[in-house]
Amino acid sequence: MAIERLVTVKRSKNARRVALRLDAKEGVMNLVIPPHMKLDSALKFAKTHEKWVKETLAALPPSVPFEDGTIIPILGQKRRISVTYDEKFKGTEIHLLKTVLQVRTNQIDPSVRIRRFLKQLAKDTLTEMTKKKIRRIGVENVTVGVRETKSRWGSCSEDGNISYSWRLIFAPEVAMDYVVAHEVAHLVHLNHGEEFWRLCRRLSKDGFEGQYWMRNHGNMLLRYGEI
Repeated sequence: MAIERLVTVKRSKNARRVALRLDAKEGVMNLVIPPHMKLDSALKFAKTHEKWVKETLAALPPSVPFEDGTIIPILGQKRRISVTYDEKFKGTEIHLLKTVLQVRTNQIDPSVRIRRFLKQLAKDTLTEMTKKKIRRIGVENVTVGVRETKSRWGSCSEDGNISYSWRLIFAPEVAMDYVVAHEVAHLVHLNHGEEFWRLCRRLSKDGFEGQYWMRNHGNMLLRYGEI
């Protein structure tokens, strides 16, 4: 297969050099190039990494839909989605049990309602984790939100707003803890210098393990739910 069929070319005004970036959510490899770079030169670069591109795309796991019988990890525990359809029931009721995500609904396809529930659960959980860590550094009035992201698991603005990917709800606790520690540390150090990493490690329960998991398995979080 020609390299042109393996990559999606994207010109970026912010790109300073050519780069291959995996979009695991969409299941594509983007060839990001500066605005004025010749396409032939960019494709030659991609060609030198063709084997890696093929192996990376082939290794992407299939998507896991939010439907009856599906098993998904929630807060570090595998849980089976159990959907009870009742056309006479008003709305959708969802309960998080030890090994089951129990759904009672009048919706033939409750995936949107399940996603909404998980997003709120992620926000509540990450907000509480963030509050515990900001108390340790004496910071107040931090706003926490969640959203859909493809590459960044968290971000922290200069005015103290922290945003996380709601898909962290599928990560192990140690990985969630690391991401929260990382963003809370940015409230003090808006860089990745030595002092930042020292604070990040101090705030993490086990920063190295959580960081390792996100670096090596983070793409797995994008497989859950319809893409």
